[in-house]
Amino acid sequence: MPANTSQSLYLRPFMIATMPSLGVGRPASSYMFLVIASPSGSVFSGSLRAVNVWLAEDYTRAAPGGTGAAKTGGNYAAAFAGQQEALDQGCDQVVWLDAIEHRWVEEMGGMNLFFVYGSGENARLGNPAADRTLLPGVDQGLAADARSRPAPAGCRRSGSRSRCGARAARRVSSPRCSPAATAAVITPVGSVKAKSGGWQIGNGEPGPVTMRLREELLGIQFGRLPDPHGWIHKII
Repeated sequence: MPANTSQSLYLRPFMIATMPSLGVGRPASSYMFLVIASPSGSVFSGSLRAVNVWLAEDYTRAAPGGTGAAKTGGNYAAAFAGQQEALDQGCDQVVWLDAIEHRWVEEMGGMNLFFVYGSGENARLGNPAADRTLLPGVDQGLAADARSRPAPAGCRRSGSRSRCGARAARRVSSPRCSPAATAAVITPVGSVKAKSGGWQIGNGEPGPVTMRLREELLGIQFGRLPDPHGWIHKII
């Protein structure tokens, strides 16, 4: 078990087909379920910093009616071209837009996104609507208290979650965005690059709201703080 707070034991359940035939005409009739347990470091190497992201305007990761909301190998394959484009542009990760309008922010290459609007007691959180195209994640719990508040400027409501426009997100007052995931924990975004231009998020440095949420999440993960969301399960 990793003892360093920047590391974790990563548990990944997965399933593969075991039916002795080769074909794509129908689902398999038998499967094998396994679990990988492996020590894991942070997604972003080095000390905590605000990362740079690439806005994918030419590629689509998932579309409504597809498998975007499921953890499947095909979803990762569909993301390789956009992620490579991000790396070629000197960015740490890719940000995916919706498949229909290429206008609404959905998620990053390996994690969810949430937006922070305002500061201090006036800070509000918004996270992209699932719409069956992205995996739910820890950002849902982090934004739970904010769902009953008015939607931030530049966002529209979709069910209980907001959809954030890529262009509108940089026009509102002091917007910040952060990825949230198992190995990313909560990491601030410092700047966005795109074919149509780029912009800086806030002052380009980690913001106080993001850092407070990060410390709260780590506190829950390591048992230093109570878990109001029911995320922690004792396994041994």
